[in-house]
Amino acid sequence: MLIRKPSVLIFLCALALITVLATLMAQMGLVSTSFVKLLGKTLCLCIAALAMDLVWGFTGILSLGHFAFFGIGGYAIGMWLMWDRTEAIVMGTLAQSPLPATPLEIEEAIGTQVFGVVGSSEVPWLWAFAGSLPLQLAFAVLIPGLIALIFGWLAFRSRVTGVYLSILTQAGTLALSLWLFQNDSGLRGNNGLSGLQNIPGLDDVPQSVLSLWFLWASALALAGAYLLAAWTVSGRFGSVLRGIRDDEARVRFLGYEVEHYKLAVFTVTAMLCGLAGALYYPQAGIVNPAEIAPIASIYLAVWVAIGGRGRLYGAVIGAAIVSLASSWFTGGGAPDINLGFYVIRWTDWWLVLLGLSFVLVTLYAPKGLGGLVDLWTGRRSRNVGPMGPDVGALRSKEEQA
Repeated sequence: MLIRKPSVLIFLCALALITVLATLMAQMGLVSTSFVKLLGKTLCLCIAALAMDLVWGFTGILSLGHFAFFGIGGYAIGMWLMWDRTEAIVMGTLAQSPLPATPLEIEEAIGTQVFGVVGSSEVPWLWAFAGSLPLQLAFAVLIPGLIALIFGWLAFRSRVTGVYLSILTQAGTLALSLWLFQNDSGLRGNNGLSGLQNIPGLDDVPQSVLSLWFLWASALALAGAYLLAAWTVSGRFGSVLRGIRDDEARVRFLGYEVEHYKLAVFTVTAMLCGLAGALYYPQAGIVNPAEIAPIASIYLAVWVAIGGRGRLYGAVIGAAIVSLASSWFTGGGAPDINLGFYVIRWTDWWLVLLGLSFVLVTLYAPKGLGGLVDLWTGRRSRNVGPMGPDVGALRSKEEQA
């Protein structure tokens, strides 16, 4: 695949170069630990953008709920981080008691520490396996995949498509976020899970070193996700996906089980988002229901559109640029502009700028930033496979509607 698709090899080399340079600069003190964490989180968001590009850019399913899978992965790993760290604190405190503590006393003490913020000391059933890292890592991937499998099976077998499917995914995401906001959800309500940057068993390792470890882990995960995505869209399977995107009825008429293809892509991309979330939130330090709100999934679609859907490298470029630009504009990096009668503060205007960029790209540059890469490399759509939606097919479909 690397020989037939040199763009994949170029991407992997660029990713390795960026990771090595960031590591060297961090060790020399040229960049801060917060910047390394930002870069690591950005790579995780790129994985989510890749997943969104597979399901939307190549298959034509505009899911407005894929970031919910990202958040579920974060909650799964966050449960272990909070439980194991709290258990160590509780065991250290109880060790000073003259009498050994019973398992029930230990569980009650942990429950008080974790859930006291919502006025409870009872450990919910959701936390039954919170003390097992292997199981929570598995849940971070399997639970999003299972939810996507069930939802996709119900939706695709019912032939729900287009805007109706988008509304369904958005409604499901809204329902999940509203449930998580409740204190009795078992996940600390709107407080979320915090202190996730403190990794149990690694208390003596400084954050500057942990940030580099997560940066490398995020880079390896992105490389693996990119290889998986490139393999998925190549060959016959990828051709069927593009056919579904451009003319689903014709592909169905040719005898392909369209629902099976859509369900496979929907499920796999949900699992990729779960993996990305499990890597993202230990670097962010906190996960709460606001991360799963429908607006987050809309942002994900915007990143892919700006980068250029139907192009794997376009999705990565869009997510990386928007993530870094968002941090710069909202983190005080961009200076305010004093017009005399009004002061433009980018923390207030960043979302307006992002929305304007999305509109301009949609109207005047439908190929997104990835189209600039095509111009630079001199690529043409007739001799390159993954070049994005067939505009002609989409236009004829709109005319028939």
